[in-house]
Amino acid sequence: MSGNVTSLFRGTAAHSPSMAALTRESGEAGAGPVDFCIPCNPYFPTPAMFEEMAGRLRDIITYYPSGAETITAELCGLLELPPQCVAMGNGSTELITWIDHLLVRDSLAVPVPTFGRWTDQPMETGKRVDMFPLQESAGFALDLARYAEFVRARGTRTVVICNPNNPDGGYLHKQALVQFMDAMADRDLVVIDESFLEFADAEAEPSVVREAMLRPNVVVLRSLGKNFGLHGIRFGYLVANPALAGRVRAMLPKWNLNSFAEHVVFMLRDHGPEYAQSLHQVRRDRLEMAGRLSALPGLTVYPSQGNFLFVRLPVGAEGTVVRDRMLTEHRILVRECGNKIGSSSRFLRLVVRPQVDVHRLVSGLEQVLYGSRRGAAVPGPATGTGYSSGTAAVDRLVSETNGAGMRALAAQPAGPPGLAAAPAAGTGMPLPAAVPVAPAAATVGPMPMPVPAPQQVPRPAPVPQPAPYPGPVPVPHPAPAPRPTPDPVPPPAPAPYPAPAPAPAAAAPHPVPSGPTPPGVPARGGLTAAQVRGTDGLESVPAEGRPASRGWPDPAGMGRTG
Repeated sequence: MSGNVTSLFRGTAAHSPSMAALTRESGEAGAGPVDFCIPCNPYFPTPAMFEEMAGRLRDIITYYPSGAETITAELCGLLELPPQCVAMGNGSTELITWIDHLLVRDSLAVPVPTFGRWTDQPMETGKRVDMFPLQESAGFALDLARYAEFVRARGTRTVVICNPNNPDGGYLHKQALVQFMDAMADRDLVVIDESFLEFADAEAEPSVVREAMLRPNVVVLRSLGKNFGLHGIRFGYLVANPALAGRVRAMLPKWNLNSFAEHVVFMLRDHGPEYAQSLHQVRRDRLEMAGRLSALPGLTVYPSQGNFLFVRLPVGAEGTVVRDRMLTEHRILVRECGNKIGSSSRFLRLVVRPQVDVHRLVSGLEQVLYGSRRGAAVPGPATGTGYSSGTAAVDRLVSETNGAGMRALAAQPAGPPGLAAAPAAGTGMPLPAAVPVAPAAATVGPMPMPVPAPQQVPRPAPVPQPAPYPGPVPVPHPAPAPRPTPDPVPPPAPAPYPAPAPAPAAAAPHPVPSGPTPPGVPARGGLTAAQVRGTDGLESVPAEGRPASRGWPDPAGMGRTG
């Protein structure tokens, strides 16, 4: 491939170039590279579903789609959600844009690294973005107690959590998230981005969509393109109480959803079992792929509940070099994470794919990283660099400003509007000790094991040869020499969530009720538990004349079996 292909990566800010752009610039006919970059479900839609769509292609692209309310009603009938609590968008990015414009007043807090639109979108509209750095030494785990304290110390009004997080796949258990949502009851808005939650198997019912409908300040974002392997269609939805969902829905154009989105949504009712099987297979592949990658010398694989794995390259490896050589020499596309705030070019995000593709990936990485020929990506011990960052300027900002925005940088040219970094580890404001959690039971095979305590999933500090994945598949090369394991760090002392501080008089458009909402009484703009279950005129009704759904369970456990 020409140099124009790799140059595309340098001009895409926090994201990767599109597959269409890569195909155009490569100038090569035939199939594109093996894609370990775009996080799609490789098993859905089924070949038969693609054939059906191809057979109706002319009608799909010729005529207008139905209005968004018709497509939303069908989706809500499938998921058993009240249509008043749902807004469908042209991809989750459209919904993030409207959340920013309509519901984010002046500031937003988000752990980093994470999905780039949660940092870029509010900065583009002049909001202050308070970034809470996830620590590599803690396996990029999000400590909810420390995050809550950070939000209060900064005075942030909107709080975002991605679960599982992108790019590391870190997961938070449902009960821990619900407790955090309640601790943030005095904030303007809490957003839980569940775009990759369908691939999780840590617990049977991981979603907080039903809890969100009961609360006046919580929005849950869900993806359809990622789950269904159809990024190009651009469709997703949010769930919230009727007041919040209605504000977003009222701003969306009548035909913001295209005919492909409509066709797929109306196909889903008859393909629930195939969808559930596709998720089951992705989870199996994730386990196998993690085992194969963990066997590579010096490569660290972090535990993930998404359909991707976050890996740290061996010391001395430069991610951009690895990415370019994998593409040009092996026709394999990987996601180098140096342009993600809070990450560096030493990290890759690799999408879970079938075993035949993983074998090709591992073989390519072995040649690029450890090849004996001149030009191997990992230099000898005397020339290793130890750390190579694609976001060095941001890393310096995080450590130098200590959460005070642009302090001490006034003499320099102004950066992006609203950038504010979190304090670096070990400096700045004191934070409470992390809430101790019980270790999660090991997962064997594709079925989730019970979790002994409903707390945040522990994420141990990474070691060169992690072992959260039982039974890795052997690879055809000598096993690396065992490496010493550091002594375990004693667990920190417990610390409760900080109590919610009274909101200022003008902090929220509506008064926030104190204490929990009594049973049967809706929160302001919210629903009662009975209404969520489908009574009092807010039940979800399947589209008239449509048969009952087959194989589509509760949306909180959408696509799960058993």
